[in-house]
Formats: sequence, C-alpha cells, structure tokens
Amino acid sequence: MTARRILVVDDDLQILRALRINLTAHGYHVIVAPDGRSALRAAADAHPDVVVLDLGLPDMDGTEVIAGLRGWTRMPIIVLTARHASGAMVKALDAGADDYVTKPFGMAELLARLRAAVRRSAVWSADSGAASEPVVETAAFTVDLAAKKVIRDGGNVRLTPTEWGVLELLVRHRGKLVGQRELLRTVWGPSHGTETNYLRVYMAQLRRKLEPDPAHPRYLITEAGMGYRFEPER
Repeated sequence: MTARRILVVDDDLQILRALRINLTAHGYHVIVAPDGRSALRAAADAHPDVVVLDLGLPDMDGTEVIAGLRGWTRMPIIVLTARHASGAMVKALDAGADDYVTKPFGMAELLARLRAAVRRSAVWSADSGAASEPVVETAAFTVDLAAKKVIRDGGNVRLTPTEWGVLELLVRHRGKLVGQRELLRTVWGPSHGTETNYLRVYMAQLRRKLEPDPAHPRYLITEAGMGYRFEPER
C-alpha cells in the first residue's frame, strides 16, 4: 500500500522536524514547508493527501494559503492554532479548512485527526476521479490557480478580484457548463442570482484581456441563456 502523503507547513523548524520524524514512523510520507509560498508550490507539485497547516507563517496569513489551495483542490486541511486564537481558527474554517488542532497538542490527537482526514481524502479522490491540476495552460495564456495569477506573453495579467473569481470558477470546472445563477451566487454572493448583466460585463472584460480575438472567443464560451464554459483546448 502506498504511504499517504502529508504536507506539514510550519515556520518552527523544530516542530517540522519532530512531526516529520513522528509521522514517518507511523507510515506517512511527509513533505515539509516553512512558509506559505513554498507550501503552495509543494502542494501543487506533490498533491498531498492531507495538509497540516500552522496559521502563523512569516510570509502570509494561513488563511491566504487555504484560499490558494481551495482555488484548485478539495484536499483536507488541518490547521494548527494557539489555544487562545479562536478568532483565527474560525476564519480558517470559514476559508475552507476542515479541522483544527490547538497547540500544544499530543501526537495521539493529531494522528486521530489525520486518520479521519485521510478517509475524507479517499472519498474526495474517488468522487473527483483524479487530482486537480493547479496550472492550466492554453495556447494563449496560463492560469495558475494555486498562485492566483494569469500569465500571458510572459507577463502577469492584471485581473480585478471579481474578474479572478469568475475565471477561477470557470477554470475549476473546465470543459463543463457553469450556470449563470451558480456564477452569480459564488462570485457576488448568495443574494444574487438574476443579475446576468454583471456576467456579460465581466466576461467581456476577461475576453479583452485573455482571448486572442475577443469578438470570437476560443476559451471563454457562452452557452446562450444557460451560462459559460472554459475550454482550455479547442
């Protein structure tokens, strides 16, 4: 049986070393990262089954790492948080974390939560059929879901948060129709669902920035009266 891959993210090198030794002894394949950026890259490269994430990182907030992961994957995330930091823990759960362990913690508790997370990871993998890829390339541009950026002609494309939200949702469901209501409720909020003019405006903006010929879109496709679809290869 292949060992489950665990990505451990913490800026405390002693904790990283201790967790790597203990989790390896319990049969896990352990990948470590000391900061948020290296964690996002390690997740994109290694596709771990579970992420164990400390919220207090030197280069970015732990919730930003969660958001970066949730842009392309549903892999379970267990956050490590100080006992007094209940507000940070709530923010992490709202951002998409699945579980948490408060510091200081015992290995028995962490291992139990890891076993539960591994079971969820197996269900997710079975449902999705295969791990998602964080980098999606087309002949005209590249979308990096983990880094939340678009590259075209060797440079970053400037997108507004709303433009990114629309593009991210379409890319995550590439090749599939995303309905107008789903787009509106996901990007603008649950109180929205009928403002289809918003979608027309933002799709036009995205096409101007990304399509080689915006008047004849190749990648951002309109399904008249229903929604939109992202096709990386046509």
